[in-house]
Amino acid sequence: MNQQANKSPIGWVMSFAGRKKSLYTISVVLAVIGVLCGILPFIITGNMIRNLIEGNREWSFYLVQGGLMAVCWIGKLLCHNISTTCSHVATFHVLGEIRKQLCDKLSRVPLGYVKDTPSGSLKNIMVERLDSIETTLAHILPEFTSNLLAPACVFVYMLTIDWRMALISLISLVLGLLCYCTMMFGYAENYQNAINKTKILNDTAVEYINGIQVIKAFGKAGASYQRFVVAAKEGGQCYVDWMRRNNIPFSLAMVLAPCTLITVLPFGGLFVMNGSLAAMDLIMIIILSVGLIQPLITCMSYSDDLARLGTIVSEVTGIMTQEELARPEQDKAVPADSSVVLKDVTFGYHEKEVLHSINMEIPSGSVCALVGPSGSGKSTIAKLIASLWDVKGGSIEIGGVDIRDLSLEGYNRRVAYVAQDNYLFDETIRENIRMGRAGATDAEVEEAAKRSGCHEFIMGLENGYDTVVGGSGGHLSGGERQRIAIARAMLKDAPIVILDEATAYTDPENEAVIQASVAKLVQGKTLIVIAHRLSTIADADRIFVIRDGIVAAAGTHTELLAGSKLYRDMWEAHISVKDTVEGGNVHA
Repeated sequence: MNQQANKSPIGWVMSFAGRKKSLYTISVVLAVIGVLCGILPFIITGNMIRNLIEGNREWSFYLVQGGLMAVCWIGKLLCHNISTTCSHVATFHVLGEIRKQLCDKLSRVPLGYVKDTPSGSLKNIMVERLDSIETTLAHILPEFTSNLLAPACVFVYMLTIDWRMALISLISLVLGLLCYCTMMFGYAENYQNAINKTKILNDTAVEYINGIQVIKAFGKAGASYQRFVVAAKEGGQCYVDWMRRNNIPFSLAMVLAPCTLITVLPFGGLFVMNGSLAAMDLIMIIILSVGLIQPLITCMSYSDDLARLGTIVSEVTGIMTQEELARPEQDKAVPADSSVVLKDVTFGYHEKEVLHSINMEIPSGSVCALVGPSGSGKSTIAKLIASLWDVKGGSIEIGGVDIRDLSLEGYNRRVAYVAQDNYLFDETIRENIRMGRAGATDAEVEEAAKRSGCHEFIMGLENGYDTVVGGSGGHLSGGERQRIAIARAMLKDAPIVILDEATAYTDPENEAVIQASVAKLVQGKTLIVIAHRLSTIADADRIFVIRDGIVAAAGTHTELLAGSKLYRDMWEAHISVKDTVEGGNVHA
């Protein structure tokens, strides 16, 4: 990873090119030939003028020279088109490979990194930011290289004619470059400011769109929209201010750089008059100096593109070099059963420790529950068991094997995790369930749906199993999404099942259906359930009471009522609320 971080932007990009790297080489070669084809007509023109002044009146000579110019023109067009085609094919492969590796990387990093990074930022990097360098990658490698190499060849040719005039032809370019360089003062700060403001704008837009329901419900549209307006104005104004400061030096650079004749004509005339330069050579120098500068100006114009490429490469590299979950490629041992044991587990978010020496034993095939006040660490324990994070200290064992000795793929086959906010993709219901086990048949998908109690409501939809659920499952209710998530877990058929508030978004009628489907899901499996409704886990084989990141008590429901004041208070509060709600016929 360190070697990857230390690569240059171009070297880093080429590492993703793979078998398409040869296309970049072909593209550069053709681009160089194309630029040379564009410069050769200037040399041919100079040769024609020389012959004309020397008295050559042969029509065939000028016809051949004109034909050569036409061939060069056609060659330039062909080389340019083929070169850009090759570079675009290679670039689209590179961008696709980068996105695939970023997705693979995010699946291997701890969940904390993904949670801490705004989704708008990750989406912006993986989609818009990478798209923005497509033109740069497709053009800068062939065109930047060719526009430097071809003028260098012409300049060497000019040196063979007259070294003084060759150097004099560069005076205007040097003055233009000096003006251009003044724009570089504060460039890093200005560019970083523009990047930061753009990120803020993107994150604010994503937050505004995702929270539009809350904004409307609580009448906060004005305040929330104002934040977006401010971010948009600041995002645009930083570019306006930056460009305004650069208007004068940029204009001077673009005016001075091409003005080679301002120096070539007076010095050339002086040298011709004193006999140190032939008139024919001056004409050739004049023509070549006109064709020399334009490719170099094109190179100058790529400075912003190179800076953008460097910035985006650093952003992507920042993701690619994140620390991954410590897992081997292959399982180092085979778990004896589906028991789960936590030994002196500690864990913290950033520098704050939230779990302190957690010790738990969950026998294979048992039903265990985690209960406790909000923020006590229940969900964190479940996510550690689900291998979404790595423990900071201690160990978690499955069937006597440390989970860090199991590959991610092998571990995922053994654990099914159903969260209270399960995500559904903007796909059909059938495909969302099938994600539980790739390659499952339609019949197996439908059987899982029937066993999880969601077949009837699915068949009631317009397109049945082929109904597209919308982004994040937005076309379905919370309870329907949860039941589909359970069907997905049922299809996975993992020996260890973790349920994090599986009935959180359901009404009392659907809760009974889900509990019945969960009972089928966990038959013969190890079940770890997190629940706030204590009545749903009263029959658990073992209940762990979590408070402030420690195991405050453990036992059966009866044992805890007798021996744990915290559990007894929670149970009495739950029963009183339940009686009040049912007595008032309130359903929520």
